[in-house]
Amino acid sequence: MALILDHVTYEYGSGTELLVRALDDVSLVIPDGQFIGLIGHTGSGKSTLVQHLNALLVPTSGNIYYNGEDIHDKDFSRKRLRSKVGLVFQYPEHQLFETDVFTDVCFGPKNLGLDRKETELRAFQALKQVGLPDECFYQSPFDLSGGQKRRAAIAGVLAMKPEVLILDEPTAGLDPKGRDEILGLVSSIRKESGMTVILVSHSMDDVAEYVDRIIVMSRGGIRFDDEPKKVFAHKEELEEMGLSVPQVTDVMYALREAGWAVGTEAITIEEAKQEILKC
Repeated sequence: MALILDHVTYEYGSGTELLVRALDDVSLVIPDGQFIGLIGHTGSGKSTLVQHLNALLVPTSGNIYYNGEDIHDKDFSRKRLRSKVGLVFQYPEHQLFETDVFTDVCFGPKNLGLDRKETELRAFQALKQVGLPDECFYQSPFDLSGGQKRRAAIAGVLAMKPEVLILDEPTAGLDPKGRDEILGLVSSIRKESGMTVILVSHSMDDVAEYVDRIIVMSRGGIRFDDEPKKVFAHKEELEEMGLSVPQVTDVMYALREAGWAVGTEAITIEEAKQEILKC
């Protein structure tokens, strides 16, 4: 088992009147190779949680284990952890900083102490893996489109050859075509490599389409943790938390209310199509 969170609590402003408990006694097991969707309203604790997974934040209490080792033991290598648990931030500008894209993607492998040949080979392979055109390699990352910036940011993490890839709202601000391209890319990479992927998202449609497991956060805690169909069966509870079900599921509920003898379990367009055809 790659990652275990054991009763993790994290507080902002501890010891002051402004104390906020961003994580409240969270326990999770994240096994190897799983595609996980992490959802919740703004302020639910999603981003705080994922920043604990590669030790960007230190828990106020509780422990986090990676392959059986406590990541906050004094002898544990944070550098090694961050090469194995890669985090792509919501805004790619927060991690793109070099003069050109290729140099930026080389930064991670170079920081691992790899020689120039291996560093550049990893960067080239990662850029090809994310489908960034060759003509973009030596452009400034800030001259790229929104979708291309995200591909470059993902490539920078993939060049480290991580075992866990965390993406914090990777489709924010993209049009539907760009969103589908990025999520399709992530899904393909995961299938080819077998790595664990954690997708932080506000889009119920995105997680319904791609993930194996959904973790729903609310007020710093885990409200639901199950396969997508079982999570989205809690339509009323999700709506009470300011969330929703996939649009297609809402359509199925509307058809049911209109008198159609359809089930309401469909969470993708294909599932809804098959259910409607049965009628």
